[in-house]
Amino acid sequence: MAASGKLCQGIDCQNPAKLQCPTCLKLNIEDSYFCSQECFKKNWPTHKSVHKSVLQETTNPWPGHHYTGKLRPHYPLSPKRELPEHIKRPDYADKADGAPGYGPGGWASTKIAPLTDPSDIEKMRTVCRLAREVLDIAGRAVRPGITTDEIDKIVHEACIERNAYPSPLNYHRFPKSCCTSINEVICHGIPDRRPLEDGDIINIDVTLYHDGFHGDLNETYFVGNVDEKGKKLVKVTMECLEKAIAIAKPGTLYRDIGGVIDKHARSNGFSVVRTYCGHGINQFFHCAPNVPHYAKNKAVGVMKPGHTFTIEPMISEGVWQDEQWPDEWTAVTADGKRSAQFEQTLLITETGCEILTRRLADSPYSVPSTLQ
Repeated sequence: MAASGKLCQGIDCQNPAKLQCPTCLKLNIEDSYFCSQECFKKNWPTHKSVHKSVLQETTNPWPGHHYTGKLRPHYPLSPKRELPEHIKRPDYADKADGAPGYGPGGWASTKIAPLTDPSDIEKMRTVCRLAREVLDIAGRAVRPGITTDEIDKIVHEACIERNAYPSPLNYHRFPKSCCTSINEVICHGIPDRRPLEDGDIINIDVTLYHDGFHGDLNETYFVGNVDEKGKKLVKVTMECLEKAIAIAKPGTLYRDIGGVIDKHARSNGFSVVRTYCGHGINQFFHCAPNVPHYAKNKAVGVMKPGHTFTIEPMISEGVWQDEQWPDEWTAVTADGKRSAQFEQTLLITETGCEILTRRLADSPYSVPSTLQ
């Protein structure tokens, strides 16, 4: 990266410098400039200690916290990303507490509000297509070495390119533009400085707000070489979503979704997370109905034409119970074993359902899917 007025950080070197250490860029370390590649290589044995020092200082912001698995946060987080003024924002975007509105049909209501205006349905189709495009861009970026903060930046910029607001940003004060959930993280992982490692699995959850409507989806991707049990977990999670979508049509009880998912997960030796569920979505990020993914739940409601909602099963290798990090967002498995998730936004039609966030012909994926 070029810069002006900078001096080389090499030992006994005060030459003008224009090259910045790429690792320092990832770690947001400022004023780390060198005059040439040769000077950078010469000083590497001592310079790299700067990276180690920063990582040691920022890896664990909560001394004494008991982590259930091997994953650790890498703080401090990068500054909040800004958006151009012309992009329309949801009502919570600029609130100090990030709380969404409580108007009729809002997230606190139990009434399921169908979309009846064809123009509203078309707006839902549009935002969901845009959300799919953004998730696919993020998915293509997954590789060992990239940080989840870099993925968040990719998502943020792709939203801006589509004249859309990244719905998670400041939602109940969530600090980033997407969720990135690695290994034992079930959902709501906050993008940070941690580089992805070979063998990780990562879920990227993207939601866009465009023209007054939200579109929500997520997928789990492989990072490099993933072991066979990890591959099976991800495959079965996708199959759970597919089987649930297959029964979505007018007249289906929302509580029946959980039975289908639970049966398939259990038959493969996995468990279904119960704390988090699918949800209604339209002009509101979250609203009725609630769509639990486990059997014998007490969800209220019957699917009717015009209903728009998500199904997003979270399937774990071990126990279904979860814990939360002190950031008040990151949900992890109680036993530290891995969890995977897939999500689509659906529209109930007169004869069945339409997958509004369906995969495109060139969408990247970790496992084969029928949800095209």
